Amino acid sequence: MSERFLGENTILFGGSGFLGPYILNRCPRMVSVGRTRPAAPNAHVPVTSLSDLDVLDRVAFDKVVYIIGHTNHHALEQEEIPRGEPNAFDYHLTPLLQTLEQLKRRPIRKFIHFSTILLYDDRKLTIPVSEASPIDPYKNRYVLSKYLAEEASRFYAKWMPILTVRFSNLYGPTPLERYDLIHVLVRRLLADGRAEIWSRRPERDFIYVEDAAEAIVQLLESDAAGLLNLGSGSMTSVARIADLLSEISGCPIVDRDIPVAGPMQFQCDLTRLRSFIEWTPRHSIEEGVRRTFEEAKARRA
Repeated sequence: MSERFLGENTILFGGSGFLGPYILNRCPRMVSVGRTRPAAPNAHVPVTSLSDLDVLDRVAFDKVVYIIGHTNHHALEQEEIPRGEPNAFDYHLTPLLQTLEQLKRRPIRKFIHFSTILLYDDRKLTIPVSEASPIDPYKNRYVLSKYLAEEASRFYAKWMPILTVRFSNLYGPTPLERYDLIHVLVRRLLADGRAEIWSRRPERDFIYVEDAAEAIVQLLESDAAGLLNLGSGSMTSVARIADLLSEISGCPIVDRDIPVAGPMQFQCDLTRLRSFIEWTPRHSIEEGVRRTFEEAKARRA
């Protein structure tokens, strides 16, 4: 590990989430910032509210990784949010605006935050999907909140270089309750000894969390700004995921054969990403799914 990848002069918001601990463990000199101290051994600066970041005056940093949000997009897509409950804009737009407004006077060399491939227009996809593919930001409030966060980043780019990473389907071992396909299936198999899927036919771009963390660390030291897709660059069918998990667990996964929303195929075009960093996913889907299941099973023991 070279000196420049240790995370010096870098802070990370959201270290207690899914991706954050993997980046922190990869970069021991990176400083965590947030309400909750993550499991990683990195130095941590407690912050009770993103509306007041004066405590960062005592921290030397010029690079920022911002991973604050809510990944249960199915819940945030609902037409009606219970009164008093946070909505997608409370998770993805307001905190980002508060942070960027306070950091804009600092000599920031890189600010990375995360969006979603769900922004792309399902009706106009060309596989593989590049950053220039048409988007449809008005599908639901979750997607709209991510789009508005991207627009905020474009505005604040006049003060600092900002990189927006559009993630594909991120998965991997975690103690958190995640709502993505692989995590949901693992949880149901362990709890019930069986699981269901709506359809085996869709093909998606799944990226293992350790591979994603490595890409982010490399991007911190690159000249990348603007938009980037981040996925594995390959497609795996839901059928393959279901068969793998059924084989690993010894439990059945029933196909309900119900039509699903979204495109039947999705694959990230990584051409722009690879113009900035030399990166290739190291974990096969077989290895990643097995590790995700086995570590979840070990936590339940």
